Amino acid sequence: MTDNLLLTTTVGSFGKPEYLTKARAQAARGKLGATELEELERKATAEWIRRQEEIGLDVLVDGEMYRGDMVAYFAERLEGFKIGGLVRSYGNRYYHKPVIAGKVARPTPMTVSWFEYAQSLTSKPVKGMLTGPYTLLDWSYNEAYPTRRDAVLALAEIVRDEARDLERAGARYIQIDEPAIHARPEEIEIAIEAMGIVTAGLSAKTISHICYGDFAAIYPQVLDLPVDQLDLAMANYGYRWLELFDRNPFTKELAIGIVDVHAHETETVDVAAEGIRKGLRYVRPEKALAASRLRAQDENRRGMRREVRGRGRSDEGRP
Repeated sequence: MTDNLLLTTTVGSFGKPEYLTKARAQAARGKLGATELEELERKATAEWIRRQEEIGLDVLVDGEMYRGDMVAYFAERLEGFKIGGLVRSYGNRYYHKPVIAGKVARPTPMTVSWFEYAQSLTSKPVKGMLTGPYTLLDWSYNEAYPTRRDAVLALAEIVRDEARDLERAGARYIQIDEPAIHARPEEIEIAIEAMGIVTAGLSAKTISHICYGDFAAIYPQVLDLPVDQLDLAMANYGYRWLELFDRNPFTKELAIGIVDVHAHETETVDVAAEGIRKGLRYVRPEKALAASRLRAQDENRRGMRREVRGRGRSDEGRP
């Protein structure tokens, strides 16, 4: 795919252009049809694919121009869910919290056509992007299943079927986001059990993105999560999570989040490269990947490549 020593990607969700934000508001008020909205979502998706190619990213994403919320998007397309009232996620961000009101079922694939469209626009691999079963449960109200474990395992079967459809459609990378996995550390075992259902039998590289919260509360047990790679929001937390690896070695592939998603200034080459160097203390370059939101300029990316090549040579022999 590439001769680069360290692959680059982004977590997956980009900002929507103004024309799409306005169109979504019009659609919500019944003033724009579904076909017209989808045309604009496809236009924005194509723009983001081109932008990722322009700056030389290796593993692309579709940008999720067709999604409003990472849980509600799926809940709206699954049987057994209804959409509840507004709750605050963080800051001034609110979402309609879904309710599991009956047995969940997936009438049709939910992301495959968008993956196929995005992949048709580029020769580079595009990740399949899913919300994990534990986060689907934790960010919803469960009114249908007797236990949270029962609910999350039912949701795992749904996500598993979607992941298999993505793989059949050609996805070589499938990311299963679990930002809620450390919300209740005492439930880490059921999150691991559920992910095992999702990833069983997949040949695509599997990734789980983890952000927010108290990662230390689930480390090192989270290393048992049955995915190939953990994508961790390192920059957001000043790389403090790396200190955990001194006490318990990190044993998976690591996607190093080198851009702080909540910052308003673009990281310099030196700042981003230092983040990469910190991560490469714990994993070899072939087991690492640089992940960020899309905003660094091309010259920044080239500068970081030079840093990684030098660091990679000096790390020969590390586990």
